[in-house]
Amino acid sequence: MGPEAKLYQKIRRSWSDFSLTRLENLSNLGTPDLLASNSHGHFFTIELKVTKGNKLKFSPHQIAFHVKHPHNTFILAEALGPRSLNRFHMYRGSRILELDACGLKLKACCLELEACRLMLSELGAS
Repeated sequence: MGPEAKLYQKIRRSWSDFSLTRLENLSNLGTPDLLASNSHGHFFTIELKVTKGNKLKFSPHQIAFHVKHPHNTFILAEALGPRSLNRFHMYRGSRILELDACGLKLKACCLELEACRLMLSELGAS
């Protein structure tokens, strides 16, 4: 099992209040890894990334997807290694160009899985 599949398993176990669908799309390159909805019926996508350093690798297709779809898209990165102060970093998809340039040095909208879960659970709440 690859690192992103392991990250998905961690999310699936700890985010039981979401409907999560793992997308494996060979025909439309750049499509994010997860289609999710929260208890408010709000849909969003999540691109999963795992890194041992500060740099994240994005394909041109992934960048193009997030540039074209800047709303309700997120990038969740897991930083492995002993120097990682915060293990999980989440960014809005609209910031993919900055994230591609700066890596994990870019300020995240959420740190750690539980904070990310709480933020996403409030999407679409009135």
